[in-house]
Amino acid sequence: MDGTRSGFSYYFMILKIAFRNTFRQKRRTILTGLAMIVGFTLLSLTIGLSDGAYGNIITMFTRNRIGHIQVHRQGYLDKPSLYKTINNASTVGETIQSIAGVEVWTPRVYGAGLGSVGEKSTAVQIIGVDVARETEATQFDQKVVEGNTLTETASHEAVIGKGLAKIAAATVGSEIVIVSQGADGSIANDLYKIVGIVESGDDITDRVGCYLHIEDAQELLVLDGRVHEIVVIVSNIKQVDKITSAIKTQLNDSTLDVAPWQVVAKSFYRAMKADQQGDAISRFVIMLIVAIGVLNTVLMSVLERTREYGVLKAVGTKPVQIFWIVVCEVVIIALASICVGAILGVLVNYLLSVYGITYPEEITYGGMKLKTLYAVVNVRCLVIPAITVMLSATIVGLFPAIKAARIMPAKAMRTH
Repeated sequence: MDGTRSGFSYYFMILKIAFRNTFRQKRRTILTGLAMIVGFTLLSLTIGLSDGAYGNIITMFTRNRIGHIQVHRQGYLDKPSLYKTINNASTVGETIQSIAGVEVWTPRVYGAGLGSVGEKSTAVQIIGVDVARETEATQFDQKVVEGNTLTETASHEAVIGKGLAKIAAATVGSEIVIVSQGADGSIANDLYKIVGIVESGDDITDRVGCYLHIEDAQELLVLDGRVHEIVVIVSNIKQVDKITSAIKTQLNDSTLDVAPWQVVAKSFYRAMKADQQGDAISRFVIMLIVAIGVLNTVLMSVLERTREYGVLKAVGTKPVQIFWIVVCEVVIIALASICVGAILGVLVNYLLSVYGITYPEEITYGGMKLKTLYAVVNVRCLVIPAITVMLSATIVGLFPAIKAARIMPAKAMRTH
């Protein structure tokens, strides 16, 4: 018991001296703390903006276009074909809807064809959608920039992409003739009235996209109620993998492929991952700035206090005690800086999550146009900077601490 008390008194004494030294040299403490606070805030802001940007891009990409999960006939993703269809889409959709975490599902039909408006003809991608479900899942109606969206009943209407409208010189009210191939081998062709023009945020899709009511598309392509794709939207994107597994289990159909968005859009996902890895470089640079700032101020404080450490050693203070005093000083400043930095980091990220940073010009990422960059406040933007600041401060504080512990009393006493 006495040994425990003695050990506690020893460490308490070191901590007490460290606290006293920290508050005694206010200017030195403030300079060291500022380096850590600025580093923490910058790192927190970098992570907040990075996570916010990627989160926004993923949300746009999945919510507005491909969904979180897709169901196809086996092999369709690798080699899309008019003939690889899901026969019982309604039954499959109802099974999916019954799974916890699923928000909505919507079926789609795809086909390739030739679209003609007046004397102009161009290649088109036929996209058959269930208007009510597509609107609920991907806000299809909000993409219409001119005219109206499709009616919820098949009416031989079409909504075309903004780029396609420009290429074909089409306007709302024009008629488009679509020629394609039916699933029965026949030549499919029909006339549709253009009721709206959409801008999806993807220039490639907008140059070829021709949206029809799903029943009109099935009639044109002779699919008899069959679909090519079922898009699933989940309430929490972090649960995608779990819900994908649940869908596979519930469907229990080896002829169907159930794939999360990371698999559906492999190239996009890989580009995102590569870009995120690139952000690690910027985080390392900020960490280096923090480390250099801390090293500089702590080392200068040790050099300024050479005589003081010499006196401590002359009166019997052990080198290990001096070592721990210096380390404790750095840790105390680091903890205080983390608290202040956390407040600033949360505040700045919150403001940017509300107001964002508006770009002078639109930028394109993965085919999507971005106008404003928003930050996000999450655990990562606090934990990573806190660990970084604490580790870098402690590590770089070791060298000055060792230097202080090795000071020779006789030489130090002659220092002015």
